[in-house]
Amino acid sequence: MLLDGAIKFANQAKLGLEENHPEMTYLGFTQCRDIVLELLNTIKSEPAPQIAQSVRELYTFMYAELVRASMNKDMKKLVSTIDLLEYERETWVMTMEQLVKDREQGISHGAPVAMHSRQSISFQA
Repeated sequence: MLLDGAIKFANQAKLGLEENHPEMTYLGFTQCRDIVLELLNTIKSEPAPQIAQSVRELYTFMYAELVRASMNKDMKKLVSTIDLLEYERETWVMTMEQLVKDREQGISHGAPVAMHSRQSISFQA
């Protein structure tokens, strides 16, 4: 649900930029950044420290891109971040669907973790 909110507010910022509506832009960016920061701050290292670190790097990168996009009114960075948020949401949906299937088959994974298709992700500003 948090990712849905972040996507919603990022799209609000995008619409605000497109329509030259500063208040809409500001509120969209602010809410989206707050959600991404909340997601970043709630990542637990256990049971998969490497995956947790990759997700931390992803959220840190998205947060920085949102700050830059907001400061520079950079539509390209904003759209790129929206794409990442949507990809992350899709990843979580697929992970939860797989966990449900596994549970139905009696397979136990312990605590759910993000299962990104890329084990090593590098993010550069």
